[in-house]
Amino acid sequence: MLYEKKEAWSVLLRLYHWAFALSIVCLVVTGLYVHEPWTSTQLEAVRTFPMAYMRYLHFLAGFVFTAALMVRFYLLIFGNRQEKFWNAAPITPSNIVNFFKTILFYLYIGKKDHRLGHNALAFTIYVVVFLLAVCQIITGFYLLYPESVFWQGWGLKLFGTQQQARFLHHIFMWCFMLFAMIHVYLVVWNENVAPEGMISSIFSGDKFVEKS
Repeated sequence: MLYEKKEAWSVLLRLYHWAFALSIVCLVVTGLYVHEPWTSTQLEAVRTFPMAYMRYLHFLAGFVFTAALMVRFYLLIFGNRQEKFWNAAPITPSNIVNFFKTILFYLYIGKKDHRLGHNALAFTIYVVVFLLAVCQIITGFYLLYPESVFWQGWGLKLFGTQQQARFLHHIFMWCFMLFAMIHVYLVVWNENVAPEGMISSIFSGDKFVEKS
């Protein structure tokens, strides 16, 4: 079987992916520490202040997370063919067929419907993740800027009190952790079942497709 190499992902999408992924790792680690510090000391916070450092890193990663999400929304409109909204959104006949074919493929009762970009099922899950990310950003800035009229207004309308928003912020974090585990598993699984360079494509931007 012969394959040919084709460009799938732009440099900007690959930068978004790694900024998004690494910021999530940093946010989870620092967020868990802020929630329940695993270090304690009786010393006065003169030379060391781990909570302040963790909070600073958390806020910094939060801004990276926000910027990465804004980049992805930009690419949904102005990215290359594989990165745009219409390419994989399950709202066209071909994408709807691809959505159900992908489900059957993951259930081992169908063949893979090869695509250079995302399949429709993955795209649908990413939309849910992006909505969760928006909620995570709003709750995060709501907690970060308690004196801001703008964030307090939207935070109260959408998520209630700050304590309720903090609880939801924590729940959303576990959703991202669950998504990350499933995402990594499916990428590795796909790489073994349908070798098309899915893992390497997020570094090089290129995938391998069967020659017609």
